[in-house]
Amino acid sequence: MSNHGPKIYLLPNLMTAGNLFCGFAAVLRIIEGKLEGQTLADVAANARYKEAIGFILGACVFDLLDGRLARLGGHESPFGREFDSLADVVSFGVAPALLAYDIVLHDFHNTGWLIAFFYLLCGTLRLARFNCVAADPALQNGSKDFEGFPIPAAAGLIASLTLFMLWIEEGQKTIGAWKFGLPALMIFLSILMFSRVRYPSFKAVNWRTQRSLPAFIVLIAVLVVTALCYQWMPAVLFVLFLVYGFVRPWVSKALRREIEDDDESDNTELVEPDKRDAA
Repeated sequence: MSNHGPKIYLLPNLMTAGNLFCGFAAVLRIIEGKLEGQTLADVAANARYKEAIGFILGACVFDLLDGRLARLGGHESPFGREFDSLADVVSFGVAPALLAYDIVLHDFHNTGWLIAFFYLLCGTLRLARFNCVAADPALQNGSKDFEGFPIPAAAGLIASLTLFMLWIEEGQKTIGAWKFGLPALMIFLSILMFSRVRYPSFKAVNWRTQRSLPAFIVLIAVLVVTALCYQWMPAVLFVLFLVYGFVRPWVSKALRREIEDDDESDNTELVEPDKRDAA
């Protein structure tokens, strides 16, 4: 038995550290936003909340990269899986729950913080379940799908929709009638994370993935529109991913393979992914 401790691979774990940094920075910005202004009309507070949203979305990017780099170099490890999940609790559990509470849920008093905690609890339990499945070969059957909505996507959806609402209600003291939708969304996402709705993990998409020229042009166009219309386009992409899980069973196998770049996209097994990708 080795006495040198667990293997720590540099690049994948640097990406996970970037994920954790973004989550920590988002929490700090949310606290600063609360201290700097009592309403969203306060310019400084509004700016801090938008910065927090940017950090949460940045954490999603880092989380996407760490698993890709680990698989590309064959450097998946138990340490990386645990580190990734702990970072996810901060970036995709605590940060979005605190963001939603400070902007919307505090208006609902005790019910508001209970909703925020319910989201955090479900997200943390999902990550714990993910680690249990990944550590036990008997629970794995080779499927590349996520069972239930991934927590990074849930956090990204909450953050991007909050950004959209702040943009729509620019200069207002509150986000108006939108505040009734966010609590319902958080409850829905909390339940969906433990549902049996299957979502693609896109594990087959890597640095060697090939696409036709038209598909490449469409992808570039989406990236450009997302950069230019950052106030609403990320929300559109996350909503489309959310909806895709529900319509996926009725999508033809050929189209699913084209979208997911996976020859095994018709796999009917319902399991968690087996390594460190987003839970």
